[in-house]
Amino acid sequence: MVPAGLDLYYPDGDAARFWQKVRTSDLYEADRREIQAEGQRLLGLPLPVLTYSLYADFARTGRRLGYERVYFERRRRLNTFAILTMLEPERDEYREALCDTLWLILEEYTWCLPAHLGEGDAGGEIDLFSAETGFALSELLYLAGDDLPPLIRSRIRDEVHRRLFEPYLAREYHWESAVHNWSAVCAGSIGAAALLLLEDADRLAAVLAKAERSMNCYLTGFGEDGACQEGLGYWNYGFGYFTYYADLLRKRSRGRLDWFASDKVRRIALFQQTCFLGGSAVANFSDSRPSGSIQPGLSDYLAGLYPEFQRPPARLRAAFTQDHCSRWAPAIRNLLWRSGEPAQSEWGPFFGYLPDAQWLIWRHAGPGCAFGFAAKGGHNAEPHNHNDLGQFMLYGDGEFFLADLGSGEYTKSYFGPERYTYDCNGSQGHSVPIVGGQYQAEGEDSRAVVEEAYADEAGAVFGVDLTQAYRYAGLESLRRALRWEMQGGLPSLALTDEYRFAGAPSSVVERFVTRVRPRLAGDRIELQGSGEQGLKLIMRYDGGMLSPEITRRMFMDHDGCEAEWYTIDLTVRKPEPSIRVAVTFEFEPNDKESGDRE
Repeated sequence: MVPAGLDLYYPDGDAARFWQKVRTSDLYEADRREIQAEGQRLLGLPLPVLTYSLYADFARTGRRLGYERVYFERRRRLNTFAILTMLEPERDEYREALCDTLWLILEEYTWCLPAHLGEGDAGGEIDLFSAETGFALSELLYLAGDDLPPLIRSRIRDEVHRRLFEPYLAREYHWESAVHNWSAVCAGSIGAAALLLLEDADRLAAVLAKAERSMNCYLTGFGEDGACQEGLGYWNYGFGYFTYYADLLRKRSRGRLDWFASDKVRRIALFQQTCFLGGSAVANFSDSRPSGSIQPGLSDYLAGLYPEFQRPPARLRAAFTQDHCSRWAPAIRNLLWRSGEPAQSEWGPFFGYLPDAQWLIWRHAGPGCAFGFAAKGGHNAEPHNHNDLGQFMLYGDGEFFLADLGSGEYTKSYFGPERYTYDCNGSQGHSVPIVGGQYQAEGEDSRAVVEEAYADEAGAVFGVDLTQAYRYAGLESLRRALRWEMQGGLPSLALTDEYRFAGAPSSVVERFVTRVRPRLAGDRIELQGSGEQGLKLIMRYDGGMLSPEITRRMFMDHDGCEAEWYTIDLTVRKPEPSIRVAVTFEFEPNDKESGDRE
């Protein structure tokens, strides 16, 4: 392999020319403004202290946010003052703040989060954030160079060896064979740090051999359709760290070791442009947020590799302060990898089915308004799983009318036996039936069978057998059919659920989930949107057969804040052995526009 040097990061290894461009180019104006403002904010604050009580809080209460907010604030200081030291090297206060922050991080009891350690000793443990921290410090040795004092440079090398390389080569970790983001982030970070720091060829080869096995495991978690079942946020995370590692490996090997030549990797790269439903809205199945942003550096890098990769709308760019975990690797590459090539103003249309994930996605950007529809099959043991077979969502005019709650606040019990008591994870928080008072069962045996899936510009059809999702003894079959049609510029959806039981069931409830306040209006339910077009969604159903009930509910969102949502329950009044439920959803323009047409 060629030696590691600044040419891994800068054209011709010329750091001075690159940072002069960042200082002066309009391309980086928003970045400069955000980073400088954050630097001024942080200079006015005391150094954040990680106390024992914060560390022990997870074991006592299961809450993570107290410790993690301070931990990630330290990483925010690291990112901010490291970049400002390179951007404005004449400012001694930035260099001093960077050194103080590095010293704090080097002195931390562990770089792992308490939530990932359990009750045991932190010695020798490696989690996502310890691996990321070691990677970040390793890069700073190259990028900050002589701006770091010799003592700190020496301590970085010692601590990365002690906390990452030595334990990694001495034992096996559970995440090494994971088929989700952990293998890519942990092994990718350690492999990348090794490519930068390890001078012993045998030790480097040993680290890379393990990292390469983990990269293969990570890719095994994807089907041939390239879909990330964990959603856009975890695609940015896991596939991002896969890319950061693969880039350094390709450069140091002079292209002989090139993950990007894989056709499967290419298809995974295209997932970003697939999963958006319009604007910033994404098909947020599993632990995924309903709106997403893009990392411009990662997107520009992938666009340079794959001609079919769509450069996302510039307004979806993630701001410097947006990542609450303050990850160094994407933050610095949003500068290093920015190309300046023009991006599209809006997402183009997409109409397709991802057969391995069993996701159907339909996206259309019409004049002045975008619409989206998504539905899924799959099974109930997916990465960051929700019990959500048959779940679907409707998007229009800038908001979700039928929604997925996405990820809740991560706590100890959120990933424990109580996981599906959380509404955002259990099927009770999704637009799927409740059969005989029972929600969907967890586990891989709870599996959907997709019988029909088709999408084109005119609409989409999704037919799925949900029988295996439920454990109600008398249920013989449950089939859901969704027909989405685009007519006259506004879409509509027809839902049909057909049940067959051995005898009359105790109850059948059709549940629908929304973040828009519903209103009963005679024989229909109205959801009035707040978008620019003032669109309204009308739900129609047979009132003689179905009894409606609207309930306001609350859940703790991913940021630990209470969030409002609503269930619309249509209960079958007289359950019989054979039941056919039909519900239609139609978008209508606002009343003023309706009146104008009349």
